[in-house]
Amino acid sequence: MSPTSPASPARSASPESPENPTPTRRLTTAQALVAFLARQYTERDGRRQRLISATWGIFGHGNVAGVGQALVEAGHGGNGTAHRMPYLQGRNEQAMVHAAVGYARQSGRLSAQAVTTSIGPGATNLVTGAALATINRLPVLLLPGDTFATRPADPVLQQLEVPYAGDVSVNDCLRPVSRYFDRITRPEALIPAALQAMRVLADPAETGAVTLALPQDVQAEAYDWPEEFFAERDWHIRRPAPDTYELETAVRAIRSARRPLIVAGGGVRHSAAEETLAAFTAATRIPVASTQAGKGALRHDHPADVGGIGHTGTATADELARTADLVIGIGTRFSDFTTASGTLFADPAVRFLHLNITAFDAHKLAALPLVADARAGLEALTAALSGRGYRVDPAYETEYTGAKEAWEERVEASFATPDPTARPTQTQVLGLLDDLVTEEDILINAAGSLPGDLHKLWRTRSRDQYHVEYGYSCMGYEIPAAIGVLLATGARSREHRPVWALVGDGTYLMNPTEIVTAVQENLPLKLLILQNHGYASIGGLSASVGAERFGTAYRHRDADGGFTGPPLPVDLAANAASLGLRVLRAATVDDLRKALSEARDAEGPTCVYVETETPDTVSGPPPAQAWWDVPVAETASRPAAVKAREEYDRQVAARRRHL
Repeated sequence: MSPTSPASPARSASPESPENPTPTRRLTTAQALVAFLARQYTERDGRRQRLISATWGIFGHGNVAGVGQALVEAGHGGNGTAHRMPYLQGRNEQAMVHAAVGYARQSGRLSAQAVTTSIGPGATNLVTGAALATINRLPVLLLPGDTFATRPADPVLQQLEVPYAGDVSVNDCLRPVSRYFDRITRPEALIPAALQAMRVLADPAETGAVTLALPQDVQAEAYDWPEEFFAERDWHIRRPAPDTYELETAVRAIRSARRPLIVAGGGVRHSAAEETLAAFTAATRIPVASTQAGKGALRHDHPADVGGIGHTGTATADELARTADLVIGIGTRFSDFTTASGTLFADPAVRFLHLNITAFDAHKLAALPLVADARAGLEALTAALSGRGYRVDPAYETEYTGAKEAWEERVEASFATPDPTARPTQTQVLGLLDDLVTEEDILINAAGSLPGDLHKLWRTRSRDQYHVEYGYSCMGYEIPAAIGVLLATGARSREHRPVWALVGDGTYLMNPTEIVTAVQENLPLKLLILQNHGYASIGGLSASVGAERFGTAYRHRDADGGFTGPPLPVDLAANAASLGLRVLRAATVDDLRKALSEARDAEGPTCVYVETETPDTVSGPPPAQAWWDVPVAETASRPAAVKAREEYDRQVAARRRHL
């Protein structure tokens, strides 16, 4: 999507005079908001681009005459194209937010998109997407319609009546999942609210979902807006440097460490600090493990890259974590998947050093905080250490590089396809894709068993190839996010990058609607559907915690009322085709290899559909290398649950609080 877009509404400015000292423009609140958004820019490292590049929308009575009409004017007429606001048509409100989040992540958080909805269900459908955006620290502007501010009739259609509070609407559901929330009950209230909204969206320490709730009567109300409100405005993206005291404390901690380990999180990518991290590791030889959001901070073949960490991590990274005496977090939230629910970092004397742009995250695990931009912090650390001769012991470097080579052998075994006529397993599907892609390809995934396999096995070739949303692990994210990524990477140009959305059947059934949007926009989406007739990830978890895979398979009911009958006759390939995709069915390893290659070369939206085989102990992925806490029933009559509780008690005994 171009950083410039459709023309602003026609001006109606009053000339400056003693009676009217400030030029104004008479517009509705919605028209003023759209015109304002089209003139906001971010700037970082000398690069300038539109802050709000486009607006997604589904129209209902709560926004069609306000924001909807404003977008019509913003897309037609006016003074050229510089301040147009492109409109993108979505099919599901949650999915529109996912698409905007995918766009923002691919744009390095320097550019975002807005999402407008009607009141009632259109607004509440935003909540899941808003939570995902805020948890992942990714900017999106939400513009839900709201009930009348003037209350001419009460209640109006879709209004929630709260007997004890007349000023509450369903939009208040968005408060806890928004980094900034305001309800614009008067036109003039938009001015400070819009400025605050832009501040938060552009702030690397505060960004996330921002909500401006727009009562439908206020949207259509006219006001004389000061012309200054519509001046182009640049929002500088800060790169705060570390405090001198914190930097010196961090340097002393690193110099005294014998077995340090870096945990790279999404902040490395958001700061564009990958090359700086590579320079730091070249100087110190400290190994780098990665979270789901941080995978790709180093290429898979970089000597210091030891792969994913935590419950879905590699044996190499997790063994290093167990013996590390200093864990250096860079831009990570240290979630329970990363820490193995507080059981992974086992050295009695382990300490933590956390470089993060937010003090809230930098102090987690009682870490020594280094509050700074990731790139600025790494540059300062490299400079401070360069003259002091620090480098890890060569024996430590030999240890982790040898372990990395051994893990690669396990990856090769998981990817191997000895029988080209057999139905592939899920890891074999990933292996075939691994053989095909280059550093240009981008993989998108979010939930199910695929994130674990990808985190352990995928060989990331570029800083932005690996796009797995695991902060919220939201089923249904992949397809709309892929559309956002395609828009951010110039998918309408001839030199577009291949973008793959990897989904299981469970995820597909959650949210396939934006396939229609990909078809409408003729975006070269490459959708890979893996059919295994149920929730594979939760099925395995259910078995391990004594729930016996109950309710996790897509099967007919049996005579006892359970779900152990034949698989449901659901044809997801036919469904995808009915929504406009070209579909390539693959029954064998050979079929799949050909289908993936054909899909990669396709210029229009294409789907590859494959039914996967249940893996055995040889062809499946390596098991979890670290624990994850899912509490098991403390009392039960069924043997599976009793046994699972015994294992749970054994594992939880290893948990510790780092103080």
